[in-house]
Amino acid sequence: MPQPAPLEESSAVIGDGLVDELVAIGRSHGLAAVGVADADVFTDTLDDLLDRRSKGLNGQMQFTYRNPERSTDPKRILPGARSLVVGAWGYRREDAVPGVERGSRSRPLARVARYAHQDSYAALRQALSPVAERLKADGWRATIISDDNALVDRAAAHRAGLGWFGKNSLLLLPGLGSWFLLGSVVTDAPLGSAQGSGFAHGRTPDAHGSGCGSCSRCITACPTGALVSPGVLDARRCLAWLVQAPGSFPVQYRDALGDRIYGCDDCQQVCPINRLAERKDPPAPSESESEADVDLLGLLESSDADLLQRHGRWYIARRDPRYLRRNALVALGNTGDGNDPATERALRRALDDPDPMITEHAAWAAQKLGRDDLVGRVA
Repeated sequence: MPQPAPLEESSAVIGDGLVDELVAIGRSHGLAAVGVADADVFTDTLDDLLDRRSKGLNGQMQFTYRNPERSTDPKRILPGARSLVVGAWGYRREDAVPGVERGSRSRPLARVARYAHQDSYAALRQALSPVAERLKADGWRATIISDDNALVDRAAAHRAGLGWFGKNSLLLLPGLGSWFLLGSVVTDAPLGSAQGSGFAHGRTPDAHGSGCGSCSRCITACPTGALVSPGVLDARRCLAWLVQAPGSFPVQYRDALGDRIYGCDDCQQVCPINRLAERKDPPAPSESESEADVDLLGLLESSDADLLQRHGRWYIARRDPRYLRRNALVALGNTGDGNDPATERALRRALDDPDPMITEHAAWAAQKLGRDDLVGRVA
């Protein structure tokens, strides 16, 4: 197996032939776009993280905010890193249960964000794996990283020319939209930068929302006003974060949660680029294990072990199933029928729970459903 020259002697960039091969490998394994970027520190992203953290916009979120210096320096992942091969995995699929059918169900259902309908991150890593193996075959080191505190995936994809930062704070791929997960292969191979299947027009716009034109539908569609300005998200208001955050679900945002149990897609659903992409290229059928909805009463009846087995790939605060029950009770309060016997039984059980957080949210749900009588019996 050929060995790369020591770092201090290997200053030349590898020819475009290998880059083209890596792009072709990634595309052949399902990546919608692949690009190459250098592994220098993401200084602008570091400044942005520090600024937002100082303003409290991250709320209790620690992801990439816990150690911004680490999550913006690929060399902390792989000492001697020279390049990133960045890929985008599309997770658009047909809804597993059409809306008309969801509304006809007798038991209340709660929505799951599209990216979590199936284990899309596993599919992304599987698609990146042959890219890493190809680099290793030439003696280079390569590490796959995605959805990890170690790297801001959006920043890597932007540097690789895959897209621009939309006003919804997500990365949008030209003509394809934002229904993508992002990941990188960090390597010590000197591959150059901003190459690959990124897009014919080269680097995409840099400023937040600069590729969105005058459109601001995502900002006005956010149910809690979490998009405080183009590209700036206040996590303290974002439903996608609040369902993952520890502690009580903020009272002022419980109504806005609606029938959601995990994640929120509103800012993506109203995006004209996403809508146009879906018309041009309709989503593929959902996988058999896809889970677009969760039976709320079934969730509230489940044991801790069953909840972790079924939903363990979700981010659950402290890996504690009580937070799934918390979210389910809020969603039940927004969607349930207070006169339904099964719903009443679920509320009674939750109101008798020894956990004060569960009883708090059960009381809110019962009152929302007009069952103050249930709350009064345990007051």
